[in-house]
Amino acid sequence: MSAAVRLLREQEPTLEVEGEMHANLAFDAMGRQARFPESRLAGRANLLIMPNQDAANIAFNLLRTLNEGGAFGPLLLGTEYAAHIVTPSVSVRGLLNMTALAVVQAG
Repeated sequence: MSAAVRLLREQEPTLEVEGEMHANLAFDAMGRQARFPESRLAGRANLLIMPNQDAANIAFNLLRTLNEGGAFGPLLLGTEYAAHIVTPSVSVRGLLNMTALAVVQAG
């Protein structure tokens, strides 16, 4: 992770990027400031990278449920061609969102 953060900072120095940290600090600016006073993040993190798919699924479902929000994804990035993934539990709204993304990417 530290090598990825170093590379990202070299290529995109204006991005607010941090390395490994607990999720509660990623969302709590005051707690993060107390624990990591040199942190480059301002406010709440808007992207979390998980160590594996199980952790990502747990976090995804917890955040979606706690925030009573809509989910968008999962998304596969960095491939030559677009790939759109939906799970068996996708809602109608989720399917509509993913279809809209596919249309925009196709255009």
